[in-house]
Amino acid sequence: MINDPATVLLVDDYPDTLEMWTLYLRSHGYSVFTADNGIDALAMARAEHPSLVVLDLDLPGISGYEVARRLRGGEETSGIPLIAATGYSADQQLEDARDAGFTTILVKPCDPEGLVRAIENALGSSSDNVTAQ
Repeated sequence: MINDPATVLLVDDYPDTLEMWTLYLRSHGYSVFTADNGIDALAMARAEHPSLVVLDLDLPGISGYEVARRLRGGEETSGIPLIAATGYSADQQLEDARDAGFTTILVKPCDPEGLVRAIENALGSSSDNVTAQ
């Protein structure tokens, strides 16, 4: 459990994923809000200033790659750690995610405990420490 709850924005177009990960993160003391598309994710990140964003790469509206680039380019959002949670596992797709500014890349299926570890690592490390899980 964490002592001072961090705020996590979860972005995925699969409701079951959002529900499962939200419940699990809340049970670990995180404050969680969600979006199911890229446009809403950008608006929520700008309005809520989360501690961290977990993004699927394949989203309706605009892709997770584009959300990441726009967050990295925004004055208020450039420092938010970004975790890609994706079913993509091809080397080029993972490299594109790194280039878009993701702090960490999780390949789905990812168990909830793996997500918690990735969040803890991202919140405790610099954005220069990019890892694939």
